[in-house]
Amino acid sequence: MKLNLWHWLLLALWWPALTASAQTLSDSAYIRENYQKTEHQVPMRDGTKLFTVVYAPKDKSQKYPIMLNRTPYSVAPYGEDKYKTSMGPSTDMLREGYIFAYQDVRGKYMSEGEFVNMAPLKAKKGKKDIDESTDTYDAIAWLVKNVPNNNGRVGQWGISYPGYYTSVGLVGSHPALKASSPQAPVTDWFWDDFHHHGAFFLPHAFNFLASFGQPRPQPSPTGGPRFNHGTPDGYDFFLRLGPLSNANDLYLKNNVSFWNDIVQHPNYDFFWQAMDIRPHLKNIKPAVMTVGGWFDAENLFGALETYKTIEKNNPNTYNTIVMGPWFHGGWSRSAGENLGKVSFRQNTSEFYRPNIEAKFFRHYLKGTGKGTPGLPEAYMFNTGANQWREFAAWPPKNTQERMLYFGANGKLNFEQPAAGGTGFDEFISDPAKPVPFSEETTTGMTREYMTDDQRFASRRPDVLVYQTDVLTDDITLAGEILSALNISTTGSDADWVVKLIDVYPDTARQNAHNPANVKMGGYQQMVRSEVMRGRFRNSYEKPEPFTPNQVTPVNVPLQDVLHTFKKGHRIMVQVQSTWFPLVDRNPQKYVPNIYEAKAEDYQKATHRVYHTPQQPSYLKVKVL
Repeated sequence: MKLNLWHWLLLALWWPALTASAQTLSDSAYIRENYQKTEHQVPMRDGTKLFTVVYAPKDKSQKYPIMLNRTPYSVAPYGEDKYKTSMGPSTDMLREGYIFAYQDVRGKYMSEGEFVNMAPLKAKKGKKDIDESTDTYDAIAWLVKNVPNNNGRVGQWGISYPGYYTSVGLVGSHPALKASSPQAPVTDWFWDDFHHHGAFFLPHAFNFLASFGQPRPQPSPTGGPRFNHGTPDGYDFFLRLGPLSNANDLYLKNNVSFWNDIVQHPNYDFFWQAMDIRPHLKNIKPAVMTVGGWFDAENLFGALETYKTIEKNNPNTYNTIVMGPWFHGGWSRSAGENLGKVSFRQNTSEFYRPNIEAKFFRHYLKGTGKGTPGLPEAYMFNTGANQWREFAAWPPKNTQERMLYFGANGKLNFEQPAAGGTGFDEFISDPAKPVPFSEETTTGMTREYMTDDQRFASRRPDVLVYQTDVLTDDITLAGEILSALNISTTGSDADWVVKLIDVYPDTARQNAHNPANVKMGGYQQMVRSEVMRGRFRNSYEKPEPFTPNQVTPVNVPLQDVLHTFKKGHRIMVQVQSTWFPLVDRNPQKYVPNIYEAKAEDYQKATHRVYHTPQQPSYLKVKVL
């Protein structure tokens, strides 16, 4: 049959899905043919039994290392005659031959015990004291002793919450644990997932807890039902919800204990501090490879902070980091060629899985385990330039600190602003008409928002825009970014959202994966964004109001980047005060607890951003 243009177009659109489906079918058949599944109730030191599934190679001609994944999201399917359709970190490792063990964590699905979100680790333990680190230790001890044909070496991996359990496994680790890869690990929930600098990420927290947070009376192979919003329009749903104090009355009915915990702990107090795993990441023995995505909407903070903390506290531990142009878990769940409309010009995930991830585990679990696996300290993808880079340290040492100053008439440049003009820009922020975080109609936090075109926001009167002239040379930013603002408000509280944006030239070429009607000319690609709840500008533990109309410094730390702004592009910064419903609405009137605010507390306010020589606003960046 001769294919016409229409056939080729259909093939181009469907080919990724068809190949992914074919790979799943291929993996599924391979697993059944080559692996034997067994199910076990593994006892912990306090007598609690955790449901554990083991898939072991049928070929007994050699001994195999064990790869462990501990999860609160179910080890399904249940039943020894029911097999997973994919397994392990990747197809590459599946076919290379490992023993794969999956465990429902304490209190979830078919495991006994009580589940506690981010259960605090105990610094000192008696013989019968338990936490998630001891559960990991006991699981490994049982597997090494009871699973036939293992070689005595264990690796652990997990993405997101399972990434947290991977980090926990490093603390007081079992001697058999030789290699560990926390991937997008939850690390501190006052900066990860549900909060960013004290601002509440509403749809992510609400949607997650409305289903995952429901109580489980007894072990069960099924979880709670997904929450039904009754509409595809999350902006409308959460606006109609009104103040967060309505959530229990209207929907949650006081049945979600962790939501109530959030309400009762609006500040960074002992409750959140006890969950932070970073103070426990000391005396790490296994080799560690932390993996994250530059465009991970959930746990970018966790990946960067886990690597940096282990590096600081464990100078003699093999510790490396990999950051690609991925959404949450994109290195495992996609080819990594694009995110939304933005193309990276190569299948980054398909490079990572065999050449980085499999290589790491193979060296420590199948090889001698001596020396290093031949990977750099930091394997980082440069977005914008679309190329992998290797660094001997992260952040890299060979950078120059520079300031990108806001100026009059929307100017952004590396020179300090001159005197003259009003010296500030202002806008009215109305909680009743907040700036949307995306043009997409959705009830959740989209993964694509991290690279979305920001033109819809730059055209609103309640968003300030600053941009450079057209760049005459490439500029690469590498490492941390700090937005230092001088602001004032007529209210007594406010959120401050800062977005770093790569503005494409009008002549930018189209991306092959996009529909014909999607044009990249003038595209405003978000590179990094962050929000600071203004009350926490001086302390996350002791919030304080703004004095109305008083000029006040507010620093907004942005996460690390490695991005090249190409010659012919522009650098843009947008500043706004609402980002809805991604972030809940600040009443803009100081109240002790925003989760308990009433409808009458929400008010309009006029915000100013200053850019004078005496009161400048700028981004502090590191230029590579």
